[in-house]
Amino acid sequence: MNKSRRSQGLISNTGLNSTSVLGLPAPPIEEEPIQQDLDRNIEMAKRIFADCSDMVYRNVKVAQGKEALIFYIEGIVDSQEIEMYMLRPFIQGYVDEEEEGAMGSVQSPEDTRVSLLQATRATNWGEISTSIINAGVVLLIDGDSEAYLFNVKGGVRRGVEEPQTESVIRGPREGFTETLRVNTALIRFRIKNPKLKMVNYVIGEETKTDVVLTYIDGLIDPKRLRDVKKRLKDIKIDGILESGYIEELIEDHPYSPFPQVQYTERPDTIAAQLLEGSFAILVDGTPFVLVGPVTLWQLMQASEDYYERFFISNFLRFIRYLFLLIAIFLPGLYIAVTTYHQDMLPSTLILSIAAAREAIPFPALIEALMMEIAFEALREAGIRLPKTVGQAVSILGALVIGQAAVEAGIVSAPMVIVVSLTGIASFTIPRFNLAITVRLLRFPLMIMAGFLGLFGMIITTIWILVHISQLTSFGVPYLSGISPYYKDDQKDILVRVPWWKMIHRPHGMARDNLKRMKKDINGAPKPGKSW
Repeated sequence: MNKSRRSQGLISNTGLNSTSVLGLPAPPIEEEPIQQDLDRNIEMAKRIFADCSDMVYRNVKVAQGKEALIFYIEGIVDSQEIEMYMLRPFIQGYVDEEEEGAMGSVQSPEDTRVSLLQATRATNWGEISTSIINAGVVLLIDGDSEAYLFNVKGGVRRGVEEPQTESVIRGPREGFTETLRVNTALIRFRIKNPKLKMVNYVIGEETKTDVVLTYIDGLIDPKRLRDVKKRLKDIKIDGILESGYIEELIEDHPYSPFPQVQYTERPDTIAAQLLEGSFAILVDGTPFVLVGPVTLWQLMQASEDYYERFFISNFLRFIRYLFLLIAIFLPGLYIAVTTYHQDMLPSTLILSIAAAREAIPFPALIEALMMEIAFEALREAGIRLPKTVGQAVSILGALVIGQAAVEAGIVSAPMVIVVSLTGIASFTIPRFNLAITVRLLRFPLMIMAGFLGLFGMIITTIWILVHISQLTSFGVPYLSGISPYYKDDQKDILVRVPWWKMIHRPHGMARDNLKRMKKDINGAPKPGKSW
């Protein structure tokens, strides 16, 4: 019996069969040890990764002329690194050893002449499988019962670009990518402190997705840190393809329409939140990083609020809050006033609205619902279509449909103005997930206004306020700063005071180290005096 047949016979008893020679259950593949016989190891590798057309196997000779095998998954590793730092040293090293006639044994990865970093050893096939699917290269050497694992993650991935969903006039232009270690590095570039911790998790029984929890030790509340770690460990799911999976699995109130976790593409936003005592969750394969805890006020803030001078930021915040109210209440208010409370409007205005609605066959509620649904459909179509035609379709569609509907007598001109202004107002909200919530809440307000007028709107508004006052995000009240009230937090909620007055971190986030700046740096600046 030759060596290959002997190895095949042994594999049948110790490989992937359900029973062993003694009739007992065979150990799981993760516990199967690596053999010294290279032929047996090759057979095992090809059985584990059977029908994997993207697997690459390369037979090489290492130092002292020993037979070896390199195998990896093509496309997710850096092929240039493999060529430069593994294959070339093997070939050159074997030639040198042949010339010198040296003999010996392989004791470490360095003996193989491989010059790659992050080299580790493995003793079973479970470790090898994990390394392979995480863009590793495996080296098996004849006569060695250990495998050498090299991290050469690469492949074609998107580079660092400007964020697509959070554009700014002033501020950094770097955005997160789909590569996890690039994202962690972007945070490290901004917070150069060993207290910045990055805890790795592998979530997903099938996808084995790398997830990193990052925070600044000493700033985050220890109780909150234990809570989020437990929530991540408790996730049992077949796969994680985007950070949205984790968002739904760890939030406090899954049935609330209000977002309880913020997501962002901007490393500077993450750094700023970490400095306030928050945590962030990075997921391999997506540029959207989760941040928690979050309050309603944070969702109304933009990065530029802290890069522009404070009075400019305050003006922009005033515009946002004003149009937030318009986006929520304007359609319902129009329905309530025109249907039940005409005496609240000036005579000239009510006569103008009445003249415009004279030939309209539908009540104001039906008219508003038709226009709002059509506007949402146009907005969704503009997003799904290619960028070259998406914006043109949404803009032209709104103009054409609105004009045609008015001329056909289906809707009135004032209703088109109200719906258009409401749509524009929703675009001023910095966070898309909060803007979606506002768009959803608009409909119950419209319906209640159509049935009960302003009284119905007041009931719905009270319900919304009671709901958000009970919401929490990882134990932090959703209205923290206002309810419960913290005097120092008022410096960065509805308005932003100058940086030299924002001495403390938000009380709802950090617990122990609240002071972020020395009080009155050389004294507060005064007119006519320099620092």
